[in-house]
Amino acid sequence: MCGIVGMAGQGPVNQEIYDALLLLQHRGQDSTGMATAESSGVFHIHKARGQVREAFRTRDMRALLGDIGLGHVRYATKGTASNEEEAQPFYVNAPYGIVLVHNGNLTNTRELTTELFHKDRRHLNTSSDTELLVNILGSELQSEITGPDLDPAQVFRAVGRVHERVEGSYASIALIAGYGLLAFRDPFGIRPLILGKRPAAQVPGGEPRDEWIVASESLVLENGGFEVVRDVEPGEAVFITLDGTLHAQQCAEKTMLAPCSFEYVYLARPDSVMNGVSVYETRLRMGERLADTVAKYTPAGAIDVVMPIPDSARPAAMQVARKLGIEYREGFYKNRYVGRTFIMPGQAVRKKSVRQKLNAMSTEFQGKNVLLVDDSIVRGTTSREIIQMARDAGAKSVTFASAAPPVRYPHVYGINMPSRHELVAHGRTIPEIAEELGCDYLVYQEVEDLKAAIMEGTDLVDLDMSCFDGRYVTGTVSEEYLAWVEGSQES
Repeated sequence: MCGIVGMAGQGPVNQEIYDALLLLQHRGQDSTGMATAESSGVFHIHKARGQVREAFRTRDMRALLGDIGLGHVRYATKGTASNEEEAQPFYVNAPYGIVLVHNGNLTNTRELTTELFHKDRRHLNTSSDTELLVNILGSELQSEITGPDLDPAQVFRAVGRVHERVEGSYASIALIAGYGLLAFRDPFGIRPLILGKRPAAQVPGGEPRDEWIVASESLVLENGGFEVVRDVEPGEAVFITLDGTLHAQQCAEKTMLAPCSFEYVYLARPDSVMNGVSVYETRLRMGERLADTVAKYTPAGAIDVVMPIPDSARPAAMQVARKLGIEYREGFYKNRYVGRTFIMPGQAVRKKSVRQKLNAMSTEFQGKNVLLVDDSIVRGTTSREIIQMARDAGAKSVTFASAAPPVRYPHVYGINMPSRHELVAHGRTIPEIAEELGCDYLVYQEVEDLKAAIMEGTDLVDLDMSCFDGRYVTGTVSEEYLAWVEGSQES
C-alpha cells in the first residue's frame, strides 16, 4: 500500500502537497517523494528514504516550484528494506516528459518486462512495477502522437491500452510536461482514488480557475478545503489541463468495482470515506458482528473487560463491549512516535517495535480475564507480543479477537502479504493458531460478516477479499504466479 496525491492549483502547490502527504503518512513510512511542474514544463523532483518530516528540508521545498504537482508515501511490498532508487515518483523523458506515482501492485511484471525491452525498446533500471507502469504509459502515449500537440482524446486512448496490457491493481497520478495532470484507476477499482475541487477564486495578476485534487483518501480533500466531487471510477481516467479544465472518460471495456476489503479493516484512516463507504462506520459494524461471534465461541464469564489494540481496532472494540455489556477499558498506551508495525520491513524490526510502540498498564490487567480486540492478525508477530505483554502485566486469562477473518492467502494487490509461509493462519486451524499465539481463546470475524459490515447500506456489489477467501477478483492470479512471488521473496 502507498498514499498518493496530485494537485492542479492557481499558485504554488508544494506546501499543500506536503501537508497532504503528512495526512497520508499512515499508508507508508519507508520513503516519500514529490514532483512539481512549472508552466514551462520544467519538472522539479525530490524523493528520499524515511517519513515526510524527515525527507523534506526547507531548501527542498523552495526548489519544488510550480502550480501543479504530485506526491507519494511508500512502504516496501517485498518485506525488506527498500532500495532508495525505488522511491517514487518515477520519471521518463519521452514523450514530452512524464512523472508518475502509483499505489497498488502489478501482477504480470514478468511479461511486461520482456515486452518493454523487445517491443517498446525501453530500458528499466529497477525492479519497481511503478517504473514499468510509467514506461508503458509513455510508450502508449508515444504511439498516439501524430501532430505537435497532445489532446485529451489521445491521452484517454493511451490509458485504454495501458488497461489492456497491465494486470493487477493500480491507482496512478502522472504529470505530463506542458500539458497537465492525469489520474487513472484499474478496471476493478481495487485501490482508492478520490477527486476533489476548490472553486475558482480571483488571484492577483491572473485569471481565476478551478483547483483540483486527487488523493488516496477523502480526509486529504476535506483538510485542504476541497469539495469531494466523487471517486474516480474503475477504469476511468481524468485529465486536468494547465488551464484548470477537467476532462474525464471511461477507458476500459469491462469494469467492476471491487475495492480492497483490507482498506476498511486496517489501511485507511477512520475519518475517510472511500467508494461511498465510511471507514469508521464500517469498523463499528465489524464490532457489532464480532460481538455475536465472541459470545458464540467463548464460555460465559470468561471475559471481565474488553480492550482495543490501538488505534485502528478501537471502534470495533467499543462496539464489542457495548453489545456484550462488558466494561470497556484502555489497557495499552501507545507511543505516537513509533510507526505502524504492520508496514515496517522485516519480522525482527516489527517484533522489536511492538514493545516500543505499546506499553501495558498493569493496573488495568491485574487479575482480570481480558478480551483483546485487534483489527486483524497477519503474521502473528504483533499479536504474540501483545498477548505476552498482557500476561506480563498480570492478566488472569487472555482472549484475543480479530475484527477480520483469518488471513490465509497472499495479498497480491499492493499489501505486504506476498507469502503463505509468513501467514500465521495458513495451514492451521483456529485452535492451532491460538496455541501459536499463546492466548486462551481466539475468535475471528466470519468472512460473510466482514463482507456485510463493509457493504451494508452501500451500492457495492463486490469486494476484493482475496487474502481471506482466496478469490482474486482480477481473475489473472494463478498458482504458478503465487509460487513465483514466494520464490522471489525467499531469494
